[in-house]
Amino acid sequence: MKSDRLLSILLLLQTRGRVPARELADRLEVSVRTIYRDVEALSASGVPVYAERGRHGGIELLAGFRTDVTGLTADESRALFILAAQGAHAALGLDAALGSALRKVMAALPAPHRPAAEVTSRRILVDATRWKSGPQQAVDLEALQDAVFSDRRLRLRYRHGGEREPRTYTVDPYGLVAKAGVWYLVADRRAAPQLFRADRVHSARLLDDPVRRRPGVELADVWEVLRRQVEERGEGIEVTVRVGRDRLDMFRRMFAPQLAALPDDDGEGDWVTARLTYPALPAVRQLLALSDRVEVLDPPQARAELLAAARSVVTLYGLTAHGQGEPKHSPGTVG
Repeated sequence: MKSDRLLSILLLLQTRGRVPARELADRLEVSVRTIYRDVEALSASGVPVYAERGRHGGIELLAGFRTDVTGLTADESRALFILAAQGAHAALGLDAALGSALRKVMAALPAPHRPAAEVTSRRILVDATRWKSGPQQAVDLEALQDAVFSDRRLRLRYRHGGEREPRTYTVDPYGLVAKAGVWYLVADRRAAPQLFRADRVHSARLLDDPVRRRPGVELADVWEVLRRQVEERGEGIEVTVRVGRDRLDMFRRMFAPQLAALPDDDGEGDWVTARLTYPALPAVRQLLALSDRVEVLDPPQARAELLAAARSVVTLYGLTAHGQGEPKHSPGTVG
């Protein structure tokens, strides 16, 4: 569509200044010859655009020329107002800036498109946070942002899942990614990509050294590698359980992320069978939250894991396996 391409060229030149014809051709997926023909068409329509050939040449608008034409279509206008969860902007300190930007965009929209964009902002809401994800730990992204935008190395004190004490790492940041309501720092550590959850960063300090990213590698490239690593990990352990019908609704809410298949509820009997998937065997201890209203049927090692956990609880409270005996320490007494 030539009209859209001409407008794209105009807006790119207005934003970037001088742009090589080859770069314009690559971005718009046309030939260099087509770009030069488009430049002639813009010039013929009164746009003060000119081309300079040679090694340092390019296509450029006459200095001082500006256009207030947005060129937004109705669908593009609506798309701008379907934004991700507000929490993402708040975490970056950009809530106020987002509101201001949207007001400016609304004012700049062609008049026929404004009602549709306004209705879209009231009728469509995107919330990237998972159900029952629990309270979100406060995340301080300031130092991480500073490292990302200032292109400096970063010294992290970082606690891995399942560990109590943080470790120290020196990393080369590529950027920040928000995934399902969780912020991640994407960085190289010793020239290898690694993912760091922002809510596990105990402290972050910018170093004086410039960042050492691999040549030609961008944030999207590293994220794709890390995303695949996570998704292609082993599928974990599948657990078959039976659930008391009186706790079925609660079970569905509590274990929705782990459900491999919805419970087969035929409306008969006191128990319903379900299957769950866990990344590792110790994670099945989560099922103890429903006490004796959930029983693991298979595999045997999952049953053994829960039995070991139950025995640990018995030992903790100083009771015998048969429920007899007294606690080691009673409230109000000196042990």
